[in-house]
Amino acid sequence: MTAVLESVLGIRLLLWAGDPLPVPRPQLLPALRTAEVTNDSDSMDGFQLTFALTKNRLGRFDIIDTLAPGTRVWIGAVLGVVPQPLIDGVVERHDLMPSGTPGESTLTVTGTTITSLLGLAERNQPHPNQPDSVIVMAVLAQYPELGLVPAVAPTTDIPLELDRTPQQNETDLALIERLATANSFVFYTEPITFGVNKAYWGPVLRTSLPQPRLTVGMGPHQNVRSLSFGFDSLAAVGAEGSFIDPIFKLKIPLPAMPALRIPPLSASPAAARRTTRLRTAANAGPALGALASAAAATQAPEAVSGSGTLDTSRYGAILRARGLVGLRGAGTDYDGYYYVRRVTHTISVGSYTQSFALSREGTSSLTPVVVP
Repeated sequence: MTAVLESVLGIRLLLWAGDPLPVPRPQLLPALRTAEVTNDSDSMDGFQLTFALTKNRLGRFDIIDTLAPGTRVWIGAVLGVVPQPLIDGVVERHDLMPSGTPGESTLTVTGTTITSLLGLAERNQPHPNQPDSVIVMAVLAQYPELGLVPAVAPTTDIPLELDRTPQQNETDLALIERLATANSFVFYTEPITFGVNKAYWGPVLRTSLPQPRLTVGMGPHQNVRSLSFGFDSLAAVGAEGSFIDPIFKLKIPLPAMPALRIPPLSASPAAARRTTRLRTAANAGPALGALASAAAATQAPEAVSGSGTLDTSRYGAILRARGLVGLRGAGTDYDGYYYVRRVTHTISVGSYTQSFALSREGTSSLTPVVVP
């Protein structure tokens, strides 16, 4: 009953679609040429499906109706026996290339994760006496049809109505992302299983168990087809600012705060050679000023970045963004653990490639070996 593309390696693609909930669509598979899913920690996840088209008796392309804009799409992959979700998304765009040759017309369906559904309507809404985490929980509770399971980190700053009232003058998504930025947090949704999604709002997590390691330059153990690294000495940023003492009206400098990336992944983190000014910290107070300083350092790019392509058959697993992965065989400066920033899965009949992007704050590993 599932829609499946199967390669000679036993890797299968699952494709469900529907409105309001996705259901198996096995009739889509014979026409599917390629499926591409991108999971990106720095922007919204997305997908692109390319189909070969044939007209029905009425001269229409049935796939266009099945995957109309607004249709919910669930894409997963099976390596072995357990389905692995890649994205729970929604169709946003069609690109049709008609041809006079039967079977040569193509339709490209492009969409984003269900996170985009939180950004369709602007609201004017006060949130008196509520910390940021409570506001986020209240907003997420308005979308039961998306199957969101909130994972919201608590915040302790409670604004009193006599002092200030948090105000929403944007979409729900823009509000959640603005509050995340103010707390040095991130926000994203990712599928747990069919129709169920984790909605994470909190600090960048580097405490998860590492994924199967990447190996390069080690003969039969190698599972990476290509790999390259870059070191940007101007990536790291320090923040300067000050606040006004409300009693004595004195200007007090804020200490430079480190980036909130826990745990560190590098034994030699790059020093901050650039400085930014906290221009709105004067009336924020010491606590919010220090938080703004840490947010500026955290949101700056990391100095070391890497990119490459996996041999999925040798790797034997799905590499996921927003997690850790170990690397060996690249030399002492670049071996060790990395944060996976982006993974693009490209699947077609007989082929499954995973392109990835990694980062960390500097060179040299903190551990002598990587596991598993």
